[in-house]
Amino acid sequence: MLVFVVGTSSLGSEIAAARLLAPYFGASTIVWANTIGVVLVALAIGYWLGGRYADRHAHMRGLCLLVLLASGLIALIPFAGRPFLSFSVDAFAEISVGGFLGSLFGVLVLVAVPVMLLGAASPWAIRITLRDVRHSGEVAGRLYAISTAGSLFGTMVSALVLIPFLGTQRTFLVFALALALVATAGLGWRWLVAPLLLAGAIAMPVGTIKAADTGRVLFEAETEHQYARVVERDDGSRALELNEGQAVHSLWRPGSHLTGDVWDGYLVLPFAAGERVPRRIAMLGNAAGTVARAYGHFFPRTGVDAVEIDGELFEVGRRYFDLDNPRMREFAEDARPWLARAEGGYDAIMVDAYRQPYIPFYLATKEFFELVRERLAPGGVVIVNAGHPEGNDDLETVLGRTMAEAFPTVLRHPIESTNTLLLGSEASISAARLRAATAALPEELRATAAVAAARLEPRLPGGEVYTDDRAPVEWLIDASLLGYAQDG
Repeated sequence: MLVFVVGTSSLGSEIAAARLLAPYFGASTIVWANTIGVVLVALAIGYWLGGRYADRHAHMRGLCLLVLLASGLIALIPFAGRPFLSFSVDAFAEISVGGFLGSLFGVLVLVAVPVMLLGAASPWAIRITLRDVRHSGEVAGRLYAISTAGSLFGTMVSALVLIPFLGTQRTFLVFALALALVATAGLGWRWLVAPLLLAGAIAMPVGTIKAADTGRVLFEAETEHQYARVVERDDGSRALELNEGQAVHSLWRPGSHLTGDVWDGYLVLPFAAGERVPRRIAMLGNAAGTVARAYGHFFPRTGVDAVEIDGELFEVGRRYFDLDNPRMREFAEDARPWLARAEGGYDAIMVDAYRQPYIPFYLATKEFFELVRERLAPGGVVIVNAGHPEGNDDLETVLGRTMAEAFPTVLRHPIESTNTLLLGSEASISAARLRAATAALPEELRATAAVAAARLEPRLPGGEVYTDDRAPVEWLIDASLLGYAQDG
């Protein structure tokens, strides 16, 4: 039982650690690689140390004290983690090194020691169980099989049950409680105070996960996919922040359907293909529905297929962002698999699906844009939001070059210092067409369209073509951030 619970808590804590880091450093492949790497190194060191100490202290009491100590350290992780990670974000933001070093440092400090102690438990348990050399292989194999079964159980129960229904803090505490209970069973009931204290900690209210730098937090939750919060600013506007909160994913301004931000570009750029109002559009990365809401107001006859991997954000949009579009269909799915099954015929497909600062690699490849081309109606356009550090165009250059493999015409609209909207189409799209369509647009959109027409230009030259086989998006962006830090 002890070996099974240790295996459960080791991998369960790894999943919870990645979730704990997400509000601060995101949930990219690099953050996951750091988490898995640190856990594996900690386990390896723990195996080695456990083997050494087990030979000197081959008794159950020592093993149970080790597990109880690990239990206490795991219980401390969520309480120490949030102030520590907030400090880490501020410190690493000053040198703009991205999520790699920040998340690596965070996992090392918070998780390495308790996981190392748990790693020491397995060889210690083998030494205690082993009665003679003749059965050493059988004993070791049986205990490692039990430990691995526990690891599988911990992975599934944390990802599918504990984190979605109890949250990250209580997930750590549940694993700590399980460890304390199994250790107490081996130490005696006078140690029962430890699991009782942990049970009390589970009952404590969680409180605010991350305080807002400005304004006030109206809503925050750990959804099945990510950490999400809504912040109301001093001017009354509301912003949706996801994970580390370094970017705004939806914006609402009182009394307006415009934002004065990147989302407004999606309303006018389809007219670079002509004056016809889009009949159907697909929004890949709907978030809380800023664009879908605006289309419902300015172009009420346009059908909107809103695709968002985190289905809970649709309800967030309705509650806090006035998301109300009778012509909108909701799809709580990952963008590319959904698009592969979609019927097509879209006049515009819009892509704004970031896990800041990284765009999912499979939405930045030649094969993806070929799929987009197949799902567009004749004369349709794709519009991609390419976010980037100020003054760095590496990601935009790659995206533009890759889009050009599928579309003969690729244009760029540098709408902000950190955002460029890229347009691709098989039809003739141009600033002149957008300029000609401006007069027929709703009055509130004409200034936005005029600015877009003045800035619209061919894509940047150069860049390599990304494919499903090779698309190092995260390394490209981290290199961009490091370059930005050096220039600063």
